[in-house]
Amino acid sequence: MSATRLLVLRHGESEWNALRRWQGRQDPPLSQRGRRQAVATADLLGQFDAVWSSSLQRASDTAVIIAELLGIGPVLADDRLQERGYGSWEGLTAAEIEQGWPGHLAAGHRPDDAEPAGELLARVSSCFTDIRAAHPGGEVLVISHAGLLRTVREHLGHAPQRIDNLDGACFVARPDGSLDGGNVVLVGSQADVGHDPSETM
Repeated sequence: MSATRLLVLRHGESEWNALRRWQGRQDPPLSQRGRRQAVATADLLGQFDAVWSSSLQRASDTAVIIAELLGIGPVLADDRLQERGYGSWEGLTAAEIEQGWPGHLAAGHRPDDAEPAGELLARVSSCFTDIRAAHPGGEVLVISHAGLLRTVREHLGHAPQRIDNLDGACFVARPDGSLDGGNVVLVGSQADVGHDPSETM
């Protein structure tokens, strides 16, 4: 019985990221820049025993691009790795949220119909336990979402920190079901491919 190391990265830039819209459980695709980010990030990664991802397409498509370039597969998509649900805020920009919920963002509040943090932590913990059981002692790449990463890191005692596209954090899933780690890893920031002005959204 051995612990499993997880490198959990945020997906590449989506079309809604480019428009600065809150996504939650909504499912916009990767932008062309997001696809280039995934390709560039693969060049910076080592080998893994498996690749898991959220079932939302911005994450699963990122994972497929990376897995193919690393020669690993198939990608194991799991609903439990989806982004936190943000209810009424999904599809809105920060300015629109501020107009409808003044001061909430600055205070770190979420709308009443957002997924409770406890529910997110329960589903993520269950998924990480299954990943460890499937790959005991292994190294696993997980492609997920910023809100999920933020919630798990804060649960482990880390201060809030922005997670850019294809940056993430390292965790250790132990046989007793506990989770350690959460230190931020700047992968995507090193592989930033910039913006191509010829792209259309």
